[in-house]
Amino acid sequence: MTFKSITNDELQTCAELLMRTYNCPPWNDRWTAESALRYVSEFFGFPRFFGFAAFEGDELVGAMFCREHTWYTNDELYVDEFFIAPEHQRKGYGAAMLKYAEDYIKSKGLAGFTLLTNRYMPAPRFYEKNGFTTAEHVMFMYKEV
Repeated sequence: MTFKSITNDELQTCAELLMRTYNCPPWNDRWTAESALRYVSEFFGFPRFFGFAAFEGDELVGAMFCREHTWYTNDELYVDEFFIAPEHQRKGYGAAMLKYAEDYIKSKGLAGFTLLTNRYMPAPRFYEKNGFTTAEHVMFMYKEV
């Protein structure tokens, strides 16, 4: 597996992989080519963007879209989006990508990772297995209008 920084050249392929990953069980989202490309392109435009893709040969197997995030104590790496191709899940690719991001965090002197995930999907167990803990003091809130 090799890692490559995400550039404009990878955005279309990343958008296609996002659709393939999330438009099937257990997520069953309804991403379109247009909305998926717009979604990943917005991350690319963030100040202090850090994104990378994992490849097995020429095949894109995963992508992580992050940004360095200012906090009053130490800056953090906020993971906006992270996905692995369905056929490559549970094979160590996700853990390897987290390790790559962790090495980036250490090289930049950042405090650590922050991210949001759906508690009713398999992802929380994956993150816990890779050393993440739940921030009990944090509550995600939403209001539909």
